[in-house]
Amino acid sequence: MKLTTRGHYSVKALLDLSLQPKSEPVSVKAIALRQDIPAPYLEKLLIEMRRAGLVQSIRGAAGGYRLAMSPEKILLGQILEAVGETIEPLPRHSPTETQAEDWVTFTLWKRLHQKLKEALYAITLADLYYDARSWQASQGEATSFVV
Repeated sequence: MKLTTRGHYSVKALLDLSLQPKSEPVSVKAIALRQDIPAPYLEKLLIEMRRAGLVQSIRGAAGGYRLAMSPEKILLGQILEAVGETIEPLPRHSPTETQAEDWVTFTLWKRLHQKLKEALYAITLADLYYDARSWQASQGEATSFVV
């Protein structure tokens, strides 16, 4: 699995939203400025995450985005899948029937892939939130946040 800019920016954006007051929507521009993400690109990612049910969009002058559920219910694997990140091994490979080494390495990569998938679906947005807050506290920061 290779984490692309899409995945990285998506996690950053949702982590940013998790650190904001729960009831107030946050504008794309505000997230983009805080996280140094191009606003048009971020808007596209947020639309994909809205379709996946991870965020809600609020229209109007005071509109923006907010999390659709609590951070404890949003899994890292869900965020990545919502924006088209694949967690499947690449390329698709079938082992050669006559080579034991091919079967052994194929089985190894298959097992590693399964462990990675389990890890991505075991980490919640809340876990990342607490990691970010711990880091902020260690830096003496109270409110600002940049991933």
